Amino acid sequence: MAEQEVIKHTKKVYKIWNSDEHGFWHKFREFAIEIFIIVFAVTISIWLHSWNEHRHEQADVKEFLLGLREDLKKDTGEMKDDIGSYRKQAHIFQYITSGANISLDTLKHYGNYILNSTYLVPNNGRFEGFKSSGKIGNIENYELQNNILDLYQENIPALLNSTSAYIEYKKQLWQYLRIHVKQLSSSAGNLPAVLAQDEGQNISGVLANPSQTIERYDTCISKMSRIIRQIDSTYGARQK
Repeated sequence: MAEQEVIKHTKKVYKIWNSDEHGFWHKFREFAIEIFIIVFAVTISIWLHSWNEHRHEQADVKEFLLGLREDLKKDTGEMKDDIGSYRKQAHIFQYITSGANISLDTLKHYGNYILNSTYLVPNNGRFEGFKSSGKIGNIENYELQNNILDLYQENIPALLNSTSAYIEYKKQLWQYLRIHVKQLSSSAGNLPAVLAQDEGQNISGVLANPSQTIERYDTCISKMSRIIRQIDSTYGARQK
């Protein structure tokens, strides 16, 4: 509609300027009026286009952030479970390296935490999709934008590095036990003796201290909680 108005008034400007019916000042006044109308129409058109584009951008941002909030809630729950698992792993390996006689029954009770691995599979698909589309910059709350970027590009990668390092030691333990323990799948009676050997003690000593991993889990949970609060503050806690 605005384009049609511009074309109409442009034709009118041309007609006025080339008309012989009026003097110079009359044509100049009419010319100026029509130019003003054209500039005004173009300005309004640009503003309306920008406003409409901004409205669509912010609708996309809202959809992303509300979805992200649900992803973070799920990840937070999983992370809290992981922390519990790492604490139990620390407990059993601290027991193994305590110098006390290692009880086979205790090892059987904590068998899952001795051999199983705990690691995070983050729900980052929504973030990666939004980032790859170039829309992260459309989040107008720059503190929230930076918190999201820090979480996915610094905090979570640091956590994954810690869990990967811990799991590597679990793999070393598995290989050591696979070679030396009889009937590993049934936790045979020589498992305490094997773990009491120097190599078993050295590996278990590392596994007894997952404090860095737990600390990085706590950092991620804290950052996620902050992001969720910021989203709730922007859109309301009851938004879905």
